[in-house]
Amino acid sequence: MSDQYLAFLIGLMGSVHCLGMCGPLAFAVPTLKKGWGFLVLDKLSYQGGRIISYCILGAIIGLIGRQIWLAGAQQYISILSGILILIVAASRLFNFSAGRMNAKLLQPFNQLFGYALKHKANHLIIGIVNGFLPCGLVYLALTGALNTGAVNTAIEYMFWYGMGTVPLMFIAGISAGFTSAIFRRKLNQMIPYLMVMLGIWFILRGMELNIPYLSPAGAGTALCN
Repeated sequence: MSDQYLAFLIGLMGSVHCLGMCGPLAFAVPTLKKGWGFLVLDKLSYQGGRIISYCILGAIIGLIGRQIWLAGAQQYISILSGILILIVAASRLFNFSAGRMNAKLLQPFNQLFGYALKHKANHLIIGIVNGFLPCGLVYLALTGALNTGAVNTAIEYMFWYGMGTVPLMFIAGISAGFTSAIFRRKLNQMIPYLMVMLGIWFILRGMELNIPYLSPAGAGTALCN
């Protein structure tokens, strides 16, 4: 599976989580002009704003990843990324709470979001703000982008991650939420298992066991050339 397909899959499967976390924010942004066309344009602008933020984050993480690749530490980073993903997955599977820390991280973004709403910022700006919101799923995507080893591929990775989140978020945005809380909760329960699979894949890729597609030999060094 290519990195782009993987990023899109993470975004698509994780968009249910996005709907629960960011959906209420999206629904809170009013469309100032009446009409179906303006509603669609506003919601598309909101999605575009989120993707812009993801690409900016991708550029930053890509610069870090490039230095890691040049230092020849890509195998270790891939293995470490996999271990961290497994730890996060375990925390969700076994309900290790991080509520207070999340609340502190979210506070400045909530204030910024509230300020933007108060001053009737457009949907593009709101989407950009939303894209920088601390989120475990975004961190997971950034871990994947870090392992691409270059700025342009990290940006591309985050772009496709963002595109994966668009279908469900867009449909929910124009319909004010079309899935029930029970349905979202059940799909959310699948995310830790996806994280376990990704964590194992990163570890195997870093080990370079000469298993085609899963753990090819020289996968890291190939990105440096």
